[in-house]
Amino acid sequence: MKSKPFLKMMLFFIVIIIVASLPSVFPEEPLFLEASKEDHSMTLAENKTLEEKINSLLENEQLDGAVVGVTVKQAANGDLLYSHNGDIRLHPASNMKLLTGAAALETLGSDYQFQTEILSDGELNGNTLHGNLFIKGKGDPTLLKSDLNQFARELKAQGIETIDGDLVGDDTWYDDVRLSQDLNWSDEPFHTGAQVSALTLSPNEDYDAGTVIVDVMPSESTEGKAQVRVSPETDYVTIVNQTQLVQAGGAQDISIEREHGTNRIIVEGTMPVNGTLSRSWVSVWEPTGYVLAVFRDALAEQGIQFTDESRNMSGATPEQAQVVASKKSIPLSELLIPFMKLSNNGLGEALTKEMGKVMRGAGTWDKGLEVIEDVVTEIGVERESFLLRDGSGMSHKTLISANNITHILYNIQSENWFDVFEYSLPVAGETERLIGGTLRNRLTKEPAKGNVKAKTGLITGVSTLSGYVTSLDGEKLIFSILLNNHLGSSESIQEIENEIVMVLAGHEFLE
Repeated sequence: MKSKPFLKMMLFFIVIIIVASLPSVFPEEPLFLEASKEDHSMTLAENKTLEEKINSLLENEQLDGAVVGVTVKQAANGDLLYSHNGDIRLHPASNMKLLTGAAALETLGSDYQFQTEILSDGELNGNTLHGNLFIKGKGDPTLLKSDLNQFARELKAQGIETIDGDLVGDDTWYDDVRLSQDLNWSDEPFHTGAQVSALTLSPNEDYDAGTVIVDVMPSESTEGKAQVRVSPETDYVTIVNQTQLVQAGGAQDISIEREHGTNRIIVEGTMPVNGTLSRSWVSVWEPTGYVLAVFRDALAEQGIQFTDESRNMSGATPEQAQVVASKKSIPLSELLIPFMKLSNNGLGEALTKEMGKVMRGAGTWDKGLEVIEDVVTEIGVERESFLLRDGSGMSHKTLISANNITHILYNIQSENWFDVFEYSLPVAGETERLIGGTLRNRLTKEPAKGNVKAKTGLITGVSTLSGYVTSLDGEKLIFSILLNNHLGSSESIQEIENEIVMVLAGHEFLE
C-alpha cells in the first residue's frame, strides 16, 4: 500500500499535466487590468492637488532664471490656497492699474467728472470780444475735437465773430512735469508714454490723451510715396514722409515715430500699392499747445477770427475772468472701462495727478501716489511692503507682492464701488473690444472663457495677470501671477499664465 505523501505528489503532477494541455483561453495580461490602469491614471490626474498642478506648470524651462510670484485665495473668506514666492516684491507692470483704479473709486467716487472751462477777461462790444480767451483744463483726458467744436459753436451763438486778444491755455490745475519719473525715452514718442497735462486732447474715444492718430495707406502719388493722414487734422505736428510705394505684393514695412523734443513725426518704410492701413497713436510734445492749435482751428471753422496780433500762449486765468462755456467729462465709472480694459496708461497718470489735486491740493505725481499709498494701507497692506512710482505700471521700479495684490482684491469686495471696479476688468475670450479688452484673444475656451475677469500687465521682461475666476465647482477664487525677469516672448510667457488660470477654472475642490 502506497504512503499518503506519495499519492499527494502524484496527484499534483497529474493536475499540472492536464492544465498545460488545455488551450490558452486567457490573454497574457487580463483586459480588465489595462482598463483599470487607465482609469487609475486618470483618477490620479484628476485628484492632483492645486499645488501639484501649478507647481508642474512653473517647471517650464522658459521660466529658468525668472522670478515668479503666484498667490491664490478663496474670494469668500480670503483663505490662502496656494502661494509660490507670494511675499516676494516684484514688478506688477499694468497690474498697478488695479491699485490706481481702486484708489480713484475710493477717493474721487464713481460719479466723479473732470471739467474744462472757457473763460474771458474782456467785454463783448458788438461782435468783437475785447480781451483774452482762456481754455482752462482741469485734467480732463476725454476732451475731443468735437468738444472744441461745441465750444466754438457756443461762442458763435453768443455773437462773437472777432477776438481782439490772445488764446490762452491754462494748464495750472496740474504741475508742469509732463512725464513720470521712470518713463523710458523709448516709450515717450508713443501713446504708451504720452505727456500728461491738465489741458490735453484725445484723438478718439479710447482717450489716449496727448496723442494724434497717424494713418499710412497706399496712394496714387506721382512722387512714389504713401498717403499719410493725421487725426485730428492739425499743423501742430509736422509729418516727414519718407515712405516708398512698391509694387503689389511687395513688403509692407512702415515705421511711425516722433523725434524726441519736437513735433516732427517721421514716417518711413515701404508700402505696396495694394497694401493695408498702418496706424499708430503718436504722442505730441507739449499737449497744451496741441489743444490751443486745434481749438483755434475749431473757432475759425465757425467764422471766429483773431486779430493779427493774437498769439497762442500758456498762462493762468485771472480771477476776474468769466466762464462763457464749460464741459464735464463722462463719470469715472465709465472712464474706468478704457482705463482697465484697454490698459490706458495716460488715464492712469491723469487719475494719479487728479487724486493729488483733489485730496492733497497739488496735481503732482508725488501727491497722487501718496493718496494711492494711503488707500492701499487702509485696505490692510503694510506700507513698508510695497513701492509705487507711477499710476500706470510703466515703471520698472514699482514693487509689490502677489500676496499683497490678492489681499487688495479680496478686501475691496466689500466696498460699495466694487461692482464698478469688477465690471471694468477685461473678460477672458469675449471678442467685444470694450468687454474682453486685453483678454479678448486669450483664454478663449471653456471653462475660462467669460469666467476670468483679470488685469493684464506687460513691460519688457515682465508679464502679469491678476483678478478673479470661478472654479468648476463654483468656488470664486482670487489670483495674482507676477512673472519677472523672463527672456521669452510675451506670447509664450502669457501662455504659462493662461495655463495656470485654466487650472484654477477647471479645478474641483474635493471635500
